[in-house]
Amino acid sequence: MDLKDRIALVTGASRGIGRAVALELARRGAHIVAVARSQGALEELDDEIKAMGATATLVPLNLTDFEALDRLGAAIAERWGRLDILFGNAGILGPLSPLGHVTPKDWQMVMDINVTANWRLIRATEGLLRASDAGRAAFVSSGAAHKCGAYWGPYSVSKAAVEALARTLAAETVTTPVKVMIVNPGPLRTRMRAEAMPGEDPATLRTPEEVAPGIADILSPGWDRTGLIHDIPSGALKTPQPPA
Repeated sequence: MDLKDRIALVTGASRGIGRAVALELARRGAHIVAVARSQGALEELDDEIKAMGATATLVPLNLTDFEALDRLGAAIAERWGRLDILFGNAGILGPLSPLGHVTPKDWQMVMDINVTANWRLIRATEGLLRASDAGRAAFVSSGAAHKCGAYWGPYSVSKAAVEALARTLAAETVTTPVKVMIVNPGPLRTRMRAEAMPGEDPATLRTPEEVAPGIADILSPGWDRTGLIHDIPSGALKTPQPPA
């Protein structure tokens, strides 16, 4: 119970990596502020969290409702006065298409959910993370941010932007107790992966539950690194690029 009484905000908490990490954090004693679009899936998560003797606050909202994210930050401030953990996990794949064929609407949706929503969360909660004695934040990226393969444009660009966002926050909080990390979970047995690779055998992939403990570790007070990529497939901590 190394996270007993810690307050953890998890986006995309109703399924996949977000759900697995929310359950792992709850198992370690954290109170989960679970954010997702589906009320029903959040209630199922809540039942599982309660069954292990932990607690959660359910927040059904669409991450493109940016004003709602502001209100969420204000509600956390009013109730707890701090935020110990922020796990920015929610994201969408978007169209797999040549860049010139991507519609402006689809491009904007990917950027709104994958990038702008995370910035709005930072804007709403950075002060709360600083108010914690050991604020921890992690944002989910992908190997696509560096591979930049054909037809993956919107997703690759958005994940590269997420990495820049997280690294900037890490630099701006380097003299504080806040630590900020990037997570590359690698190929996992998720709905998004099945959408991207429909011919792939899911049985060959690890599950989100297998990687959740490692992600929970970097969100714990004992974690002392910042501004790095936790590359789960290799098990390495990587500097995104050589320091200036």
